[in-house]
Amino acid sequence: MSEMKVILEKEKFKSLKGRDINVLLRENLPKVEETLKAEREEFLREKIAKLEEKLREMEGEIGELREFYEKALRDKELMMAERDRLRKENEELRKRVEEKKKELEKVHRS
Repeated sequence: MSEMKVILEKEKFKSLKGRDINVLLRENLPKVEETLKAEREEFLREKIAKLEEKLREMEGEIGELREFYEKALRDKELMMAERDRLRKENEELRKRVEEKKKELEKVHRS
């Protein structure tokens, strides 16, 4: 059996002097268990409240990330469309430059 130390105030010790400690412990054990159970329940309620608050914060952050991601996808689509447009324009400009070069070469040869 393990050892247990109980520290009491002097007045409380004097009031308990001469009484059977085992009887006192057995009488008060249900009250202590009830108190501990109530304290544990309160602790768990506080913990649940904190976790629920953290969950709400995380849901808000997820919502912000979702908006950011959706905007990034839209921006990516716009940028890809602009890139494709610029490639086509660049291709057309190269063709024109090549045509102009050929015309200039014909003029210089003549």
